[in-house]
Amino acid sequence: MAPARRTVSEMIGENTPITEIAQALDAMDAQTRWSQFQSMGRSDMRELYARAEASAPLTLDDFVPHGVPSRVPVVHRGRNSLPLPQSQRFFSKVMCRPEGQDDRLFGFNDAPLGWMLGPGYYIAVPTAGESAWEARGSVVVDYFRVPDGPVAPGWPRVRANWVGLQVLVYHRTRDFMRRVSSQVTIGAAYKAERKLDHYFILVREDPEAE
Repeated sequence: MAPARRTVSEMIGENTPITEIAQALDAMDAQTRWSQFQSMGRSDMRELYARAEASAPLTLDDFVPHGVPSRVPVVHRGRNSLPLPQSQRFFSKVMCRPEGQDDRLFGFNDAPLGWMLGPGYYIAVPTAGESAWEARGSVVVDYFRVPDGPVAPGWPRVRANWVGLQVLVYHRTRDFMRRVSSQVTIGAAYKAERKLDHYFILVREDPEAE
């Protein structure tokens, strides 16, 4: 009988290096990979974020793979560590490459309370050259900035994050991203340069792999 596969939480508890965690995740099918994070708590996310400091830096291609046309959305299924009912901890970050630009991505949050809080638009950029940011992660999801050009067809209307109730969640916020595996990233939230000790997992969906 083959040995039971260790879960990511078990590997975290066993101090498994991030390289081995990445290899295990990359060997899983899409649904099994996503299932690893559906009940992960904040302490495990905190440790995984710390361990991911040793991972190779992310690029924007990790979020919208090279070859995906501009304004074509790529979905990242997510789970956060906020103290919310379970049903409110799941969301998606949806991203696209702007027309004629390779140095940033446009995106928004597809969340259960989006109808009330707003879409939470952002621009994702590399942190290279920002010394205070580089140690936090190689890509930042920056809610200080919102798309200033055409977004993907069908996306919500772009709104600044200081407008309406979304000010409570997204205003003056940045998420710093680290690599977990080829399709999994982890983010840590900062509010006005203060780390909030809240984290979230993203699992990229690749239509080609479905």
